[in-house]
Amino acid sequence: MRVPTVAAAILGAFILMVNAAQAQVVITVDKAAQRMTVTVNGEERHRWPVSTGMAGYATPAGSFVPSRLVREHYSREWDNAPMPHSIFFTDQGHAIHGSNATGRLGSRASHGCVRLSPANAATLFKLVQAEGIEVTKIEITGSDPTWTAGRSGLGGDYSRLTSFDPLASGIMAGGSGPSRR
Repeated sequence: MRVPTVAAAILGAFILMVNAAQAQVVITVDKAAQRMTVTVNGEERHRWPVSTGMAGYATPAGSFVPSRLVREHYSREWDNAPMPHSIFFTDQGHAIHGSNATGRLGSRASHGCVRLSPANAATLFKLVQAEGIEVTKIEITGSDPTWTAGRSGLGGDYSRLTSFDPLASGIMAGGSGPSRR
């Protein structure tokens, strides 16, 4: 009788240790303020300027979980633009990633992704990689400017971005570098 009780206690302690080792990471993007806040177990770790979707290229709002991490990725839709330290969060290929267009951070400038400075993207990527995508939550709040609403092809219409199969030929297909056709 004593052995099962001890084994149960050890198993319980192990489960608690594993759960304690994995911190809850919440990445909140405020589209109105063009800011990202990163909290770990409820404590703010980072606050950075971002760029979300410009007119005609809405960044989707809602709650997401990362689907995959890609250290070096190049956009096949946008002239092989570098997307370092990508954290993908939609099936359409939206990601949080680094951008060299740092002068545009704090304003709407992307094609729907969430852009960060390369250094901040690397920091976030390492944090999510260390803690795990299964304990990471992405919250995107705010709306797109009213000038994008109601116009044909704008707002939540991503059809022009997904007229291809993103898993076979789109930005979700890989990330090893520019195509060398």
